[in-house]
Amino acid sequence: MGMSDDVILSVVMGSRAYGLETEASDTDRRGVFVAPTAAFWRLDKPPTHRDGPLPEQFSWEVERFCVLGLAANPTILECLWSPIVEVITPAGRRLRDLRDAFVSARARRSFAGYADDQLRRLDPAAPNWKQAMHMVRLLLSGLQLVRHGEPLVQVGPHRERLLAIRRGEVPWAEVDAWRATLSAELADVPGVLPDLPDRRRVEDFLVGVRKEYL
Repeated sequence: MGMSDDVILSVVMGSRAYGLETEASDTDRRGVFVAPTAAFWRLDKPPTHRDGPLPEQFSWEVERFCVLGLAANPTILECLWSPIVEVITPAGRRLRDLRDAFVSARARRSFAGYADDQLRRLDPAAPNWKQAMHMVRLLLSGLQLVRHGEPLVQVGPHRERLLAIRRGEVPWAEVDAWRATLSAELADVPGVLPDLPDRRRVEDFLVGVRKEYL
């Protein structure tokens, strides 16, 4: 697999994790690595993320991953629920077991914000249909997170409709109407999420990992 030995978790994300892959789909990998604790004592700090070594592979240093997760970053939360785990160490398992500590009502804003960014970049006259599909998928994921405490990674029953959007078979007005309905629900639907994530539990995990890598 070409993995470094500092990787504690590596998952497949993107279309293959969502159940939306086509023949042409890449395999997107996302991971978490741990820099040696002593490296933080120097003036030049270790990197917060890195690309590779495989194509379409991106990893975060564990602290950066935790900080983004506490802010309800959709990509980070979906990594923690990816159905396709390729590498997991005992520390990686503890991180995945901790995933409910990251979820909070902040997700309403973060998932809606990501979807709004996608919308702003879409040209209604000539939409990038793949991007339109992922915009809707993100809102479906956020809505499931708010309602049930975990994001929708495998799209399940929405698969055919999402793939029809990707193929350009759904008129833009219909896609935009679905998006607007989901956005409104994401803002208002009663949810199960705590107001704030459990920062203490996440920090305790991080301190434990730093001690291990000393």
